[in-house]
Amino acid sequence: MNKAKRKAVIAGNWKMNKTPAEAKELITAIAPLVKDAGCEVVACVPYVDIAAAQEAAKGTNIHIGAENCHWEKSGAFTGEISAEMLKACGVEYVITGHSERRTYFGDTDVTVQKRTRAALDAGLTVIVCVGEYLEQREQGITGELVALQTKIALGGVTKEELSRIIIAYEPVWAIGTGRTATAAQANEVCAIIRGVIAELYDADAAEAVTIQYGGSMNAGNAAELVAQPDVDGGLIGGASLKPADFAAIVEAATKG
Repeated sequence: MNKAKRKAVIAGNWKMNKTPAEAKELITAIAPLVKDAGCEVVACVPYVDIAAAQEAAKGTNIHIGAENCHWEKSGAFTGEISAEMLKACGVEYVITGHSERRTYFGDTDVTVQKRTRAALDAGLTVIVCVGEYLEQREQGITGELVALQTKIALGGVTKEELSRIIIAYEPVWAIGTGRTATAAQANEVCAIIRGVIAELYDADAAEAVTIQYGGSMNAGNAAELVAQPDVDGGLIGGASLKPADFAAIVEAATKG
């Protein structure tokens, strides 16, 4: 696979952190550190932080995303936000299927597909998360499970729309635990995902799609991970809240 045919993307997932004032402060601190990035830089922030983050990101190379969206355009879904609402706020990216959404809030492969479809219809770029639990890795079914999640998530997605899809492989056992898949493990699963895309579409589509690793990537291990042939950046949790660490990961992705 030719990494030159696709862009590396480093996306911060802030999770439930930062008030609007703190969000502005964090974006302002990160911006000068990543201004020369040779990869796409994204901050996916809580809904309440979107306006403040966008204001702080004006004139920089930082793109603002959201952490989730609902699959309906409107309706009786208390506490939810639609993809159209995000688009109207100027959001460019949205995460779907994060393991915390699946684990704590009942997201399934089916609802992840519906959220992804809604986000594409609204004109957003979607970071679709897939990954296995530790028990599933120990059972030796990581490949089958991740392939299934990928196939379901991409249901109804055209080859043209695939240009607005990023897949993030995030082993659930490595989310917020400090444990990280080895570079070889990360690349193996990212390659499996790329193979699924080749099967669903064609080899050109597979070569063009960006596949991130998201599982406790940090300033110390980013270079080794993003140097892998099938790892095109990262979905960054805790380290995205630390300007110097996040900048180091962006630098690693820039060097490839």
